[in-house]
Amino acid sequence: MSDLSRPQGPKIIAVANQKGGVGKTTTTINLAAALAEKKKKVLVIDLDPQGNASTGLGIDLEDREFTTYELLLEDLDLNDVILKTSTENLFIVPATVDLSSADLELLSNEKRSFLLHDALRQTQMDSFEFDYILIDCPPSLNLLTVNAMIGAHSVLVPLQSEFFALEGLSQLMLTIREVRQTGNKDLRIEGIVLTMYDRRNNLSQQVEQDARDNLGELVFKTMIPRNVRVSEAPSFAMPVLAYDSLSKGAKAYRDLATELLSNNEVSVKEVQNVQ
Repeated sequence: MSDLSRPQGPKIIAVANQKGGVGKTTTTINLAAALAEKKKKVLVIDLDPQGNASTGLGIDLEDREFTTYELLLEDLDLNDVILKTSTENLFIVPATVDLSSADLELLSNEKRSFLLHDALRQTQMDSFEFDYILIDCPPSLNLLTVNAMIGAHSVLVPLQSEFFALEGLSQLMLTIREVRQTGNKDLRIEGIVLTMYDRRNNLSQQVEQDARDNLGELVFKTMIPRNVRVSEAPSFAMPVLAYDSLSKGAKAYRDLATELLSNNEVSVKEVQNVQ
């Protein structure tokens, strides 16, 4: 149970889409790096057993002694599980394949859906003074993803600019609605970000039009282009902002961070006005 007397904590965003290959981990890594570049202190929670966010931020396997598996299932000192990355202001709780067995172990725990929520709100977290926590979810709507949604304030959805992109979105929206009813009534959609966008491609333009027609202002104005530098960066274990700071991909993620920060400032003002 979180302590309501504690100061306002970090904004927690789950980056989720049950489809694989949509740019979910890439978006998590690079949005986090762009926010860190803007002097925000950011923590990435790698909740995908593949551990790609950990690899992409330069955390070697031998350095992942404690991971999100222990964060969820053991009473750990956060200093042991939160690692600094080579990017200033950017930290990570890494993952390994051990996390793939967590789903089964969580089933027997009566607080199984709230373990991440409670881990991210323990008093010790305050000392880190994070501004944002981004959760890289697995490419499925399993118990780990539900943990992320119950632990988060909002969900950011990367949407690949390809045929059938919107069809898979309906199941995700249904899951978000169920989580609102059962465990996190305040969960909202942070936004839909179009990834792998190619302006020269009629299909990309059609997907964009359909997304904006159906989802309106939920779709970020910023779109992430299909960019070879973005694809290459993970193999060098770094965000594209570090790999090629002047690339179109790096610029797009900086623009996305700016738009996200602007949207959140507006939301805070609206809440203050209501109060």
